[in-house]
Amino acid sequence: MDLIGKYFTVPACKNNYGTGERKSYKHLLIGLCVLFIPVGLSFLIGKHQPTISGNSNIVVVQPNIDPYEKIETGTFDTQLEKLIHTSEQEIDVNTRLVIWPETALYLGNGIEEDKMKGNYFLNPLWAFLQRHPSITLFTGIESYRVFTTQTPTSKEAAPGFFYDAYNGSVLMDSTGAFAFYHKSMLVPGVETLPWFLKFIDTWFEKFGGTTAGYARQEERTVLDDRAHSYKIAPAICYESIYGEYMSKYIKNGANIICIITNDGWWGNTPGYRQHMNYARLRAIETRTWVARSANTGISCFIDPYGTVIDPQPWNKAVAIKAPVPVTSDNKTFFVKFGDCIVQINDRT
Repeated sequence: MDLIGKYFTVPACKNNYGTGERKSYKHLLIGLCVLFIPVGLSFLIGKHQPTISGNSNIVVVQPNIDPYEKIETGTFDTQLEKLIHTSEQEIDVNTRLVIWPETALYLGNGIEEDKMKGNYFLNPLWAFLQRHPSITLFTGIESYRVFTTQTPTSKEAAPGFFYDAYNGSVLMDSTGAFAFYHKSMLVPGVETLPWFLKFIDTWFEKFGGTTAGYARQEERTVLDDRAHSYKIAPAICYESIYGEYMSKYIKNGANIICIITNDGWWGNTPGYRQHMNYARLRAIETRTWVARSANTGISCFIDPYGTVIDPQPWNKAVAIKAPVPVTSDNKTFFVKFGDCIVQINDRT
């Protein structure tokens, strides 16, 4: 046994199990801190009651017009009357801005932007604005512009006659239309098609698009309401899901985000609720108030901390009103630097 013990001594085993276990717990603790400390700080910072005060107010309209009825010929007069009637239920002497949803102004052949004041079908609209000379209307519009020479995006309708069609928005008051924005992030299929799929464009027109396709705007132009202090960051439809895209408006001087959309195409599904929650992210990222006008829901106001105020349910015609203050000029980290994590990943 002594010989065996002499030549076959079993070395003492070094027990690393405890050390490895401690390291695992340490890594787990660090991971939990990284995950939950920012969340906890967010709750502390965001624990507040929404405060909205001021003498002036904004009216947001949810007309609840069937999207398929909207594109039918001969229904525009009824739709416009409903928009005006619903708006006037909430407008008062302190109302400064009224917001109508995407394509609220829609005629089968479009509306020429340079001749809106002379458009016979818009006479009730001008009468409405004359009755309320202190308000500015921000509304969606299906529009076009005419050119005598062809542009990179225009189509030829006749010899020497070119045009661009837009899913757009317009600021207007009793004096006329004075600022336009044309949707930049176009929906594939119903709003834009690559050349090799043009043969199915008439099929997509049934979903409220255009066979010719829309022209888009590249610049993030802030819309100034002139008479008041609102500098609008416009978002049409699903443009509001893009964070850095919307933050460029704030960087350019916008102090309120106005989202206009027609979520009726989805039907009563989770889609329209998810779309509204994207707007909450935009408010938090930019610390900017959001006014959201959706044709069928959810129309609401959202404060800079993401609190949803006065949300309106699906399938209801209603107007809501709130004294929304102008956001300060302080730019958030996200507005200044964008999505840094994505930018780092792109470079690695």
